[in-house]
Amino acid sequence: MQRRHLLAASLATPALAQTAWPDRQVRLVVPDAPGGGNDITARIFAHHLERALGQPFPVDNRVGAGGRIGVEHVFRSPADGATLLLGNAGSNGINAALYRDLPYNLESDFTPISLLVSGPNALCINPRALPAATVPELLALLRARPPGSVNYASAGPGSSSHFSGELFQAMAGVQLTHIPYRGAAQMGQAVVSGDAPLVIGNLVNLQGFVARGEMRLMAVTSLTRWGATPDVPTLHESGLPGFETLAWNGLFGPPGLPSAIGGRLLPELRRIATLPDVQERIASIGGQLVMSEPAVLATRVRQDIAKWRRLAAQANIRAE
Repeated sequence: MQRRHLLAASLATPALAQTAWPDRQVRLVVPDAPGGGNDITARIFAHHLERALGQPFPVDNRVGAGGRIGVEHVFRSPADGATLLLGNAGSNGINAALYRDLPYNLESDFTPISLLVSGPNALCINPRALPAATVPELLALLRARPPGSVNYASAGPGSSSHFSGELFQAMAGVQLTHIPYRGAAQMGQAVVSGDAPLVIGNLVNLQGFVARGEMRLMAVTSLTRWGATPDVPTLHESGLPGFETLAWNGLFGPPGLPSAIGGRLLPELRRIATLPDVQERIASIGGQLVMSEPAVLATRVRQDIAKWRRLAAQANIRAE
């Protein structure tokens, strides 16, 4: 009888440990520089999760190698719920097409929890360096200039802005020179200075420059016009039919994260997404809350990887 009680207690321990989560701080790793849209989203959710769950949720920006450093840190972390990842379209999608030596499989080695925010990218230019008022005018200008003579900025190799620029070149029939920067802030400054006067980056990261008159917003990259910018045309309707790239971020756990932890997080994430201050903050940076089941996030990752692998093969894109 005593042995049966001991066995029952030992079998119950993992379940009890899972239901007690979180029993210490939970580090939210962001593979992007501070100040960008992914970082802002992480801090919004971390703040509310800390209040709801009673443990600190510090945001840990681990920047470098197109997001690989932060993603690999989470991949190698214990599956105890103490480390989570705020992944995005670049770090958890494009990188599978860009790098051949990833030590992890982005489709299967992370535990999807939920999509959080999605939004279009935006084509912006420095109007002094590229004097065009519409996308057709810009395309004519770029086609008239020597191949490679115009730089385009990105937030780093493997970022959404990098592959959006590559897709733009392929569909527009132009040759630009890719200049990667360390994060969204440096990318934006490069456009403003004229060092790289064209960018297709997250609307979240660029609209501040646009509001200050430092960039011209030419088009968004969704197939239909974006609710926050209804007067801005899409590239799809401006001479590049079918052009679509969407920025997104989502919450992942390391391999083998217990389902009870995701089950504890999902209701809180959905509740947080209903808060007026959260909705206003996300809308103010050009995003849209898109909470989801884990399977929806897993499908988004698979679809993005397939799309970007096709582009990488067609354009012979490899890690720089």
